[in-house]
Amino acid sequence: MSKKEKGLVNIDSTDRRILEQLQKDGSLTNQELADKVGLSPSPCLRRVKALEKAGVIVGRATILDHKKLGLSLTAIILIGMDRHTPERFAAFEEQVSGYPEVQECYLITGQDADYMLKVVVPDMDHYHHFLLNRITRIQGVSGVHSSFVLRRVIDSTALPLGYLS
Repeated sequence: MSKKEKGLVNIDSTDRRILEQLQKDGSLTNQELADKVGLSPSPCLRRVKALEKAGVIVGRATILDHKKLGLSLTAIILIGMDRHTPERFAAFEEQVSGYPEVQECYLITGQDADYMLKVVVPDMDHYHHFLLNRITRIQGVSGVHSSFVLRRVIDSTALPLGYLS
């Protein structure tokens, strides 16, 4: 199957350099970005706009320091469901999508769980409240296993662009 058939976008080395720089610092001005990737500002802006239009760049975010904001407890929660039906999964996903504490939610295989959540809260008391008053109240949740992050060894939002041809 070709890239086009898979819906993939062709990225050349200049686009790749642009994406690498934007992943490092999404607040770069067009002039700063152009300087870093060796383009003049107009072609650089055209390429960024094309990457946005193609859906490669889907947005930009400001990354906050969780500790400086008092959000020092990160939990990884494995959740088992009582039934494996599309309706049960959809209801669970809709519910957790509304919880700002949930940073990531994955439907997984290979574990004795159906979902894995990454949750950020201020402390253990807040986690306890979140677990008892939100997660365990979702219809269909049959089991919860929590692990707590001691240290963030790698904490990145950057995609590995070295695989792009």
